[in-house]
Amino acid sequence: MRGKELPENWVEASISEFIANDGIFIDGDWVESKDQDVNGDVRLIQLADIGVGEFRDKSFRFLTSEKAKELKCTFLNEGDILVARMPDPLGRACIFPLSGKYVTVVDVAVIRPGQDGVNPKWLMYIINSPKIQKEIYELASGSTRLRISRGNLSKISFPLPPLAEQKRIVAKLDEAFQHLDALKAKLERIPELLKTFRQAVLTQAVTGKLTEKWREVNANIESANELLLRLKEQRAFNYMAQCDDATKAGKRKPRKIFLEEIPEIDYGITTDIPESWTITNIEFLAFVTKLAGFEYTNYIKYEQSGEIPVVRAQNVQMGKFVEDNLVYIDKETSDFLERSQLHGRELLMVFIGAGTGNVCLAPNDKRWHLAPNVAKIDVDGISVEYLNYYLQSSIGFENAMSFVKATAQPSLSMETIRQIVVQLPPLEEQKEIVKKVDALFSKADTIDTYYTGLKEKIDKLPNALLVKAFRGELVPQDPEDEPASVLLEKIKTVKEKQTQEKKKYTPNKTIRSGPEQMKKNLKPVKDYKEFLERLNNIGGSATPEQLLIESALEKDVDSFFEFLREGRDSGSLDVPVGKSGTINMIINAD
Repeated sequence: MRGKELPENWVEASISEFIANDGIFIDGDWVESKDQDVNGDVRLIQLADIGVGEFRDKSFRFLTSEKAKELKCTFLNEGDILVARMPDPLGRACIFPLSGKYVTVVDVAVIRPGQDGVNPKWLMYIINSPKIQKEIYELASGSTRLRISRGNLSKISFPLPPLAEQKRIVAKLDEAFQHLDALKAKLERIPELLKTFRQAVLTQAVTGKLTEKWREVNANIESANELLLRLKEQRAFNYMAQCDDATKAGKRKPRKIFLEEIPEIDYGITTDIPESWTITNIEFLAFVTKLAGFEYTNYIKYEQSGEIPVVRAQNVQMGKFVEDNLVYIDKETSDFLERSQLHGRELLMVFIGAGTGNVCLAPNDKRWHLAPNVAKIDVDGISVEYLNYYLQSSIGFENAMSFVKATAQPSLSMETIRQIVVQLPPLEEQKEIVKKVDALFSKADTIDTYYTGLKEKIDKLPNALLVKAFRGELVPQDPEDEPASVLLEKIKTVKEKQTQEKKKYTPNKTIRSGPEQMKKNLKPVKDYKEFLERLNNIGGSATPEQLLIESALEKDVDSFFEFLREGRDSGSLDVPVGKSGTINMIINAD
């Protein structure tokens, strides 16, 4: 926004121009770990404490008052603006809300507008606005860690409204953000409400309550116990046929993968399920297996692309397959490890790590392969969708987790997965339950989609409001307002008067070019590599004054200190700080 685009009575100005004579615009203090003391009475505010428009109050570091004075630290005032000169995001700002003994780290800029300066909250809002954030990132530097120097912050031009309009903007933004926060708080309840709703549906489903009326008109169907007897007889017949085929082909008899007898389950708790239901376990209902550890070690080699995608624990979330961060194996290996192939009819379960107990249906779009932390449950004669919902329910999940080993890393074995108890309805009722749950979950998914879209729109509103505010479109301009140019002139006049009264020169803060630099005709260094080369040019070690002159950065001291910090952080420079808080010597550590 340039001159002719500015609203009436607005001007463009830099931070230093609208800071009053009793204000400050400085970096925080260089406080190293050795300077800190957990028993200290001065808290050291960190980058983690600074949010976008909010003070996060996360850190817990201290130093003593004596050390703070020795290091000549600047104590914070309530109402100061703190600007994070490092990500994330870079340049975020908040109002410091605390009173007491506080200082902050060097990578935080402190802005105190002063009694006759701009409105502090207005300044915080505009620093966090898209316009200023964009300029901050454009002026950022740093080869190892992105940062914005205070010198570059001071180069940014702010569209400055009259002081009275600043107050109106702040009042309007406060009101709008308060409404947004209240709306966000209400919206934040929706995911938890949907989670509770889905779990309630599953509980109703696996206890028979969801299909009570359906059973009344479908009383003559095959019961769950009759289903198990039928499966037992059918499997015995199928196995005999497989043995006959193997004998004729001169091969060994196939191994049995299902139980021959229906297990008697000692559930251990009283359950209230319909008479037509039964209690069994996964071992009778399915073939359970995994990719063995030795198979993974001897045969599996992951690639970032390939023929057969691999299902890992991170892809199996509760009730949902997530096709992200895939790795692959070649088809030849998958063919060889046939037992751990996936063809889309299986149920997947994470059996080790943080996601233990998570289940979802295997994808059915193509062949996949198991990773060594996911088991497959290949059901026979029942609805795999019903078993999927059952294991997602609190009842099924608790049954599964009752077998988890009490170790640092939760885990289930294949044997314990087989022993998980299942509350099993008749086959026709399983299908009806899946149908009803699908329908109810579809409604919940519709609400979830609407919530996600609404949340995205609401999340964009703060920036939209800030854009309008600093274009002069959020509140009306009042021609009677004292122009911003008058405010700047008043601040400038007071500063000039103060300077004339003090007549004070501070040589440590301003180092003038000496004859050595004039003789060399050096240009200011542009990056850290060149900065290090200049240090090596004068022997690999120098006083700050010598290196400042050698790097030709007398007019950009902020960049000089940025390079020092970059060298210190990367370990390529030794920058010891003396007891007085000053740097005595800078040494190339390489």
